[in-house]
Amino acid sequence: MYLRTTKRRNADGTTVQYCQLAENVWDRSRGCAVARVVYNFGRADQLDREALRRLAHSILRLFSAEDVRVADPDVRVLEAWPYGGLYVLDQLWHELGIARVLTEQLDRHGVRQPFERALFAMVANRALSPYSKLYCHAQWLPAEVYFPERAGLQLHHLYGAMDFLEAHTAAIEQAVYFQMADLLNADVDLIFFDTTTLHFEVDDEDAGATRGSRAAGGRAYPALRQRGKSKNGRGDAPQIVVGLAVTRDGLPVRSWVFPGATTDVTTVERVKGDLKGWRLGRCVFVADAGMNSEANRRTLALGGGSYLLASRMRAGDEVSTTVLTRAGRYQTLAGNLRVKEVVVGDGARQRRYVVCYNPDEAERQRRHRAQGLEELAAALATLQAPAPGQGHSKRTCALLTTDRYRRYLRQTPTGALRIDRAAVAAEAKLDGKWVVTSNDDTLTAVDMALGYKQLMRVEECWRAMKSGLRTRPVFHWRPHRICAHVRLCVLALLLERVAEIRAGDTWRNLLARLDTIKVVAYERVGARIEQTTEVHGQVQSLLQALKVPAPPKLHEVHPTLRA
Repeated sequence: MYLRTTKRRNADGTTVQYCQLAENVWDRSRGCAVARVVYNFGRADQLDREALRRLAHSILRLFSAEDVRVADPDVRVLEAWPYGGLYVLDQLWHELGIARVLTEQLDRHGVRQPFERALFAMVANRALSPYSKLYCHAQWLPAEVYFPERAGLQLHHLYGAMDFLEAHTAAIEQAVYFQMADLLNADVDLIFFDTTTLHFEVDDEDAGATRGSRAAGGRAYPALRQRGKSKNGRGDAPQIVVGLAVTRDGLPVRSWVFPGATTDVTTVERVKGDLKGWRLGRCVFVADAGMNSEANRRTLALGGGSYLLASRMRAGDEVSTTVLTRAGRYQTLAGNLRVKEVVVGDGARQRRYVVCYNPDEAERQRRHRAQGLEELAAALATLQAPAPGQGHSKRTCALLTTDRYRRYLRQTPTGALRIDRAAVAAEAKLDGKWVVTSNDDTLTAVDMALGYKQLMRVEECWRAMKSGLRTRPVFHWRPHRICAHVRLCVLALLLERVAEIRAGDTWRNLLARLDTIKVVAYERVGARIEQTTEVHGQVQSLLQALKVPAPPKLHEVHPTLRA
């Protein structure tokens, strides 16, 4: 038996094709074989192709793979692409409503370019194979991943999409946040904020304010690439300051880009103003000691706002002179965390602190300091005393400027270096301790200690953005493109964090398993077919944990003409 096709020409000249299941039988009266129709499937354009596919699959179950290969020797495998990672990201992109938000913004402003697909392509590239936008368009999309929509994307679409994202970033980020918070039931009582720096491989700072392109809204941008206090040891290079607000689970809420010379304490007013009007519930703003200043505390407290801030312990203020020296019993929360509450002042001016102590961390710091002092003593023993009238040697200057040793050194009247035993003793008293303060009386000492410990979520986000998403190097020099580059990285971080929370594993491990899902292009019976490989075992369970349906089995079928 075989599948037979017949054609009939209509009166209007159109042709209709019919499919039938037929077999050849011997006709004695005619003395030849004739076709006998066993079953009529109907018109070819109205076939239930899924039913035919199930029928073919049920027949092939009777045969081994070797039998199928021998029966159809003309199958030629042409190409194969990774598909699992991009497929999961695309599903999450739509589930979180990002595609819908972007489409609504594009329609509202009368844009007919494929910017939504271009933005997704760049975000997926950040999460899967981060590099430049030119690499994304010229190499990654055409050859390294299965993305059929790449045919409609040109390089100018990618840059145009970045400009559109930056022009409407406030509305887009707010809409995406509402979608994410409602869908994932995100806990937004605590909003964690921190900053980091990204340096550029250029020599000169930006000269002055620059106006963005018309597509980016045409607004003025300050000189972004400036020298300032670097957080990665590259104070000699121009940089930008990036701020990030995240939830308790590490889901990014909003991002900011500041000029490189911006100090942390000057960012709080801008951040609080931008988050005004967002449905953040009883929001407690959590930040490290770099944000703790009298002006910032006053700004955060306006309108009944709450904050939870770390306090400096070496500033010589009431924290070091009163809070840390106050006697009291620690309350044990766990084997490695103890807390003690200290209240300073009376009435409306009273200030509430919680001293936290980690004995495991204290022991680690003690060993680290002992090793450093041993190395420092060995280095000092090899230094020669400075001759009268001469300055420091290069080795002396190196010891005095290094972050590891300078706090433990003092100079004698003759210029010789000695270990400052008083400074060593003072540092020993701070081992394993940190101090937090809050204006929210509803937070217990335990809530304050555990809430601040979760600020590490922001640090995890910075590591993911810098190492996994490779935010650097930044190849852009226009300020609106630099800002758009950061927004793309934050969107990629959001998709990764959603996947990590649902699967309970790191994105790197998830991607290693998802990469086993591929799309294979092969040629068979005069057609080029693009089909997804079978999903089995752990990968199928992973898709269920991610709440992502199985990928489609068949993607494209194109007729081919062989010479």
